[in-house]
Amino acid sequence: MTDTPLISLRSATFGYADRTVVEGVTLTQGPGEVIALLGPNGSGKSTLVKGLLGLSDHLGGEVVLFGTPLARFREKPRIGYVPQRHSLSSSVRATVREVVEVGRLPLRPFWRPSGSEDARAVDEALDAVGLRDREREDVATLSGGQQRRVLIARALAAGPDLLVMDEPTAGVDAANQAVLAEVLSGLAARGTSMLIVTHELAALRDVVTRIVCMDAGHVDFDGAPTAWASGHRGHEAGDAHHHPSPTEAGHSPGLAGIVTDTLPTREVRP
Repeated sequence: MTDTPLISLRSATFGYADRTVVEGVTLTQGPGEVIALLGPNGSGKSTLVKGLLGLSDHLGGEVVLFGTPLARFREKPRIGYVPQRHSLSSSVRATVREVVEVGRLPLRPFWRPSGSEDARAVDEALDAVGLRDREREDVATLSGGQQRRVLIARALAAGPDLLVMDEPTAGVDAANQAVLAEVLSGLAARGTSMLIVTHELAALRDVVTRIVCMDAGHVDFDGAPTAWASGHRGHEAGDAHHHPSPTEAGHSPGLAGIVTDTLPTREVRP
């Protein structure tokens, strides 16, 4: 682990075509940090995250990932992305393991079959989220919280240096939120760097090391959880009824090397 920031933004602006959503953001994330990104409806949280992934347009300012300017950044598997939409299609039959194996695809040529290194990485990812014992089950039979853990495992399978999650606890009941929090706490203890868009901070209070709040496309708070608790708690409640646009919800196509909502396909058998 080096001291090079994973993310470095300086007066960064993101949006879609000619529409600016996030403007003038300056932000740095170092190795090992677990940042919660909070904000009210339409504050630009998802647009900012998607800008880092190349899913929204970089309209201005400086964006550097792992020491490389965004325009020249090609090491996409270094960022593991867990989208907000977590319901895995019931029309496509796939086991838990098959979905997690998708996370390995950006790391090898399309013509090369998976090998022992791929199998080991998938095993470790399943262990990390506590689903190794369910790897042969159809994902459609799992609860929403379990499906979210499958997608976290899929992102982890590539061995990313940064895990980016969009609302990991949204639509998940309290019991499964507690399980997710335990999984993320374990990842943090291993030194996994995370950027988490969330409005349910209570479930993650023991995981995050820093809070960044956004409002109207700008960062209006960046500091320790204790400092946020004293004056910025309104952001958590303000985001509770956020319904993202199709673009924010993860429906735009990802760049090569970042797995978004791709699932393995095979014929549905009766």
